[in-house]
Amino acid sequence: MQRKKVGIVLSALILLGAMSGCSQQNTKKKNDKIKIVTTFYPMYDFAKNIVGSNGDVELLIPAGTEPHDYEPSPKDMANIEEADVFVYNSDAMETWVPKLKQSVDSQNLKIVKASDGIQLIKGIAEENGGNASPVDPHVWLDPVLAKKEVENIKNGIIAADPTHKSEYEKNAAQYEAKLTDLDQLYKNTLKNAKSRVFVTQHAAFAYLANEYHLTQVPIAGLSPDQEPSPSKLGELQKYVKDHNIKTIYFEEVASPKVAKTLADATGAQTVQLSPIEGVTKEEQSKGVDYIEYMKKNLEALQLSVK
Repeated sequence: MQRKKVGIVLSALILLGAMSGCSQQNTKKKNDKIKIVTTFYPMYDFAKNIVGSNGDVELLIPAGTEPHDYEPSPKDMANIEEADVFVYNSDAMETWVPKLKQSVDSQNLKIVKASDGIQLIKGIAEENGGNASPVDPHVWLDPVLAKKEVENIKNGIIAADPTHKSEYEKNAAQYEAKLTDLDQLYKNTLKNAKSRVFVTQHAAFAYLANEYHLTQVPIAGLSPDQEPSPSKLGELQKYVKDHNIKTIYFEEVASPKVAKTLADATGAQTVQLSPIEGVTKEEQSKGVDYIEYMKKNLEALQLSVK
């Protein structure tokens, strides 16, 4: 009989503890800011616009670091585990995330794949011995697909913090309206162009090209550091001359050496076309963000698409 009473008391204490834990967790969501860790800049900017003043958003991969080659440190992994929400683009971009998923407590961390539900297209094969082409992860460079990523991030944040659902939905809708305006700006600017081909060092703009009926001619594949073979470079030189192309695009994170080599050989100029994988804190403090970079990209594209 005594043992039975002890069992009842223990059960009651466990139940009270569980209820207390739930109460503390609910209090945290109501009173504390939600913590969101994002991988690279567009994921950070999207999440920041959605969460507003209700959360702290952290950028894992700093400007100047190539996201394709990034591997998280133990400190980075610990920071992710302490978050309420972790946002990344895709397994094709952040190739280390599948391992992360196996090691973290998914009950306390909401993991959001921003490209979920988007059909990734096949990338350009690397000149590395005939390996199969990987899928192209650069969906955020298409404003229409960026809206889908914003929706996925919004839903993930709401799942982690339903208390502020209406605010997150309002913020997301306002930001998606800006992306709709950006899409319309691209359509209006490029619709009457007779020349619709652009040559870029990094094969990052296939989704953008598909959306606006352009043709991307990349010097290299999906890896921005890849260099073409001499025969491939020779083919590109002929293509550029035959099509009277005057601009070769490079990106800010990778070396522009290959683009400059092709430009020097053909009399073309080199101009930056950004995959927006890193925006410095200095640029952010001046109001430069994803949308501003996309507008700069549109201005740069008009040198070829006209």
